[in-house]
Amino acid sequence: MEINSITEKLCLPDFTKDRTTFFKGIISFVSVTEIKFSKEHEWIKKTDQAVIIGITEFAQEQLGDIVSIEFPQVASSFKQNEVMAIIDSVKASSDIYCPIDGEIIEINEKLSEAPELINQSPYEEGWIVKIKPSNPEQIDSLLSKEQYDELVGQHKE
Repeated sequence: MEINSITEKLCLPDFTKDRTTFFKGIISFVSVTEIKFSKEHEWIKKTDQAVIIGITEFAQEQLGDIVSIEFPQVASSFKQNEVMAIIDSVKASSDIYCPIDGEIIEINEKLSEAPELINQSPYEEGWIVKIKPSNPEQIDSLLSKEQYDELVGQHKE
C-alpha cells in the first residue's frame, strides 16, 4: 500500500507534496509540549546546557507587533519572578519576568535587529535568553501546556 492511500484512508493530509510543512508542524507540536509556562506568560525549555526562555504565543498576540527589546546583561543573575527584560510593542511596554532563579549565559542577539521574530516564531527563533538555573527544582512548579492553556482560556473570556 502506498503512503498516499494510507493517508487518504486515515483522512490525513497528503504530506508527500509538502513534507517540509508537515514535519515543521510535527516538530513545533512536540517542542511546545515539552515547554513549561509561567503565569506571567513566559515559557522555558530545558536543554542539556541551559534553560531557554521566551514569551508565549498568547503574550505576543496581546502585545501586538514587537518593536524592540531591552536585554539583561550576560552574567547577571535573577531570582524567580524578578524583571529581567523589557519588550516594547506598538501597544505597550511589558516586563519579562525570570521564571526560575538563574544566571544569564546568552541573549538572542538576532532580536536586536529583528524583534519581530518574537511575533513570527515565539517558541523557536524568538527566544529571548538562555540561563544557567541555580535552582532547577523550580521548573517543576511551572505550568504544563494544558494548565497554561486553561489559564489563557480564562483571560480570553
